[in-house]
Amino acid sequence: MIQALLKDNYLDFEEFIDWYPASSEYQYELHNGTIIKMPKPKGKHSEIASFLITELTLEIRRLKLPYFAPKECLIKGDRFSGYEPDGIILDKKMVENEPLWETQSTLLAGKAVKLIIEVVSSNWSDDYALKLDAYENLGIKEYWIVDYLGIGGRKFIGYPKKPTLTIYTLDNGEYQGEKFRENEFIKSTIFPELNLNTEQIFSADL
Repeated sequence: MIQALLKDNYLDFEEFIDWYPASSEYQYELHNGTIIKMPKPKGKHSEIASFLITELTLEIRRLKLPYFAPKECLIKGDRFSGYEPDGIILDKKMVENEPLWETQSTLLAGKAVKLIIEVVSSNWSDDYALKLDAYENLGIKEYWIVDYLGIGGRKFIGYPKKPTLTIYTLDNGEYQGEKFRENEFIKSTIFPELNLNTEQIFSADL
């Protein structure tokens, strides 16, 4: 269950990171000035996120790319927003320019980010709208939405609803989305040689 905290006390991002507990069983995000308590991913949600990060890490190693996938990462969306993606790939060289990375695993800009993954749960509208806009504005080159239950709105995944993985790629400052379903092999501009299909991703198993 997702719970809003401090509804009557809007915080900016700097106040949010000062507030953020050093140790907690929960993850927290800041949505338009409101702190959102989010349970850590479990079950299939966690399996899929872990599977994708493992496969991308193997691809990074195979190609000897200067990227890495941190276990924890908070990214500033705008003055009143901050998000913890289910998966994120960072450029090692660019992350050195982030002043809060070493001490708080926090990114203040999108330049170090190569790719972000969100696995859809009950709050699907956040992934398809709120975070989509934020990541586009940050200039994140690629954004994957893994809707393994097919619960997103019809305008996002079509009708009849089916499990769908949508990859948004930045083109002239705007996201262009491509949907993948039913055993289709995905296409990534960041990892063009990646050989994964949707059945493998949705089942979290090769």
